[in-house]
Amino acid sequence: MNITSTTYKSQYNANKLQKRLRRLVGQAIDDFNMIESGDRIMVCLSGGKDSYGLLDILLNLQKHAPISFELIAVNLDQKQPGFPEHLLPKYLESIQVPYHIVEQDTYSVVKRVIPEGKTTCSLCSRLRRGILYGTAEKLGATKIALGHHRDDILETLLLNMFYGGTLKGMPPKLLSDDGKNIVIRPLAYCREKDLAAYAAIKEFPIIPCNLCGSQPNLQRQVIKEMLQSWDKKFPGRLETMFRALQHVKPSHLADPSLYEFKSIQQQNTPFPEGDKAFDEETLLDFSKLFASADKDQEF
Repeated sequence: MNITSTTYKSQYNANKLQKRLRRLVGQAIDDFNMIESGDRIMVCLSGGKDSYGLLDILLNLQKHAPISFELIAVNLDQKQPGFPEHLLPKYLESIQVPYHIVEQDTYSVVKRVIPEGKTTCSLCSRLRRGILYGTAEKLGATKIALGHHRDDILETLLLNMFYGGTLKGMPPKLLSDDGKNIVIRPLAYCREKDLAAYAAIKEFPIIPCNLCGSQPNLQRQVIKEMLQSWDKKFPGRLETMFRALQHVKPSHLADPSLYEFKSIQQQNTPFPEGDKAFDEETLLDFSKLFASADKDQEF
């Protein structure tokens, strides 16, 4: 294969990846009505591959969308030692995107409050969330866009199940507790590995998070590695898990606040979407299947 054909193939794959990500983002936006005409979207830019990808894809959709909406990039400078504070402004100016840098020394707060050796993510995220909510109000933003993807949502689901005792993930669209902010996650249908490949193609100036990335025994990292292992050994498993989040059956869980278990009574008519595991026709179908299998074994 010569250099020309190799370059062509690489460009073809890059275009294919870009189209797939744009399609998935567009589908998520449509499914959850994330963006409406006249919206002013505050895109939270951390300097990581996911938020860069989010901004890039939203900018492209903005050019071709049938509705008009604004985008403003916002970065929270948490005053981490060695943070290259010039990178994001330089990048955003190069692509001519309106931006706002918020400077808050949350790093010192986290280091002061969290004991040495303990994970800092929970406090850091709470501080960050409060600052971003306040910034959105000051900027007149109607929506706050975060760069969480499908894998983040599944990781959060398992973290809450294993360590929090609750069946909860990250919703693609969320109303804040005070009702003043709407958070959207347009990358909800996108795979992390696709976003990583896209970031490499686009050569985004990635800024690593040294505050939490180097922490030992980070629970989220353990869950991430487990999911990545499943993805390699059992292709399609993560897609099935995510579909499960979109097909919830409260009657087959155990939360009495979601389903009225106490009032269940016998009835003469079939219950819609009820448990059919022991229905007579199911058993008959199985008996036919086994009979057919027996015949296949005859010599």
